[in-house]
Amino acid sequence: MRIVFGLGVAAMALASCAPPKELSVDGAWVRLGAVTGRPAAAYFTVHGGPTPATLISVTTDVAIKSEMHETMDKGGMSTMTPLAKVEIPANTDVAFAPGGRHVMLFDMNSGIKPADRVTLTFAFADGTRIINNATVVAAGTPVGK
Repeated sequence: MRIVFGLGVAAMALASCAPPKELSVDGAWVRLGAVTGRPAAAYFTVHGGPTPATLISVTTDVAIKSEMHETMDKGGMSTMTPLAKVEIPANTDVAFAPGGRHVMLFDMNSGIKPADRVTLTFAFADGTRIINNATVVAAGTPVGK
């Protein structure tokens, strides 16, 4: 019985030694605009680290301008509201997904095609920068690529 208890205590001690979850981004993808010249949209998930963070921008070298937005339903009408920042609570996932938060990418390089990969830079209020590659998909590609 003591051995079983001792093994349980040892397992808990080892688990508590694991490094804390880091602020990170994954699952990034970009859907091209349906018509040449229309904005593309970037989607991804931000995983909060051990302390709260504030996402202040997402940029790419292949677009002239980017803006964080949130799609909202107001009285049966879908509207987009620009977001100056997005709070990322500690140890919480915040999704940017179709029908919700997203990043509009304006004046994308016309040479970017489906299956390409583009680099996104995520900037946080504390100076943290995370660079992540996003897969490019065509305008008609179903949600989830």
